[in-house]
Amino acid sequence: MQKTKILFNIINTIFIVLYVYPGSILGFLIYGDFQKQPQITQDFLSMSSNHVYAFFVLSLIGLIAYYKSNKKLIITYLILSSIILEILHIVIPNRSFQYEDLFGNIGGVLMSIFLFSIFNFWRKR
Repeated sequence: MQKTKILFNIINTIFIVLYVYPGSILGFLIYGDFQKQPQITQDFLSMSSNHVYAFFVLSLIGLIAYYKSNKKLIITYLILSSIILEILHIVIPNRSFQYEDLFGNIGGVLMSIFLFSIFNFWRKR
């Protein structure tokens, strides 16, 4: 489990840097343009698909790493970070707060919690 915790902390740090950087680092690496954001798939109804995928993966790794030792803390951290990181876009230059991104963040976290809970329930039976 220690390796999973290290992996989560590394991915979480990279994720925060990408999220608060005033421009799109991934856009620059892929398109050579800090203003252009890569789009993996079309957005879902009122949620950003990129944000759903990103927070789903981050949350799933976090739950695997910390669920047994700090269940309440990791769930609280994941939900709060999904909200706070999007709210920070209000003050970060060249970034903008969007409800679709916020809903995608929260949706990704909730989907991972739901999937993880179902897996744990099924595994205990």
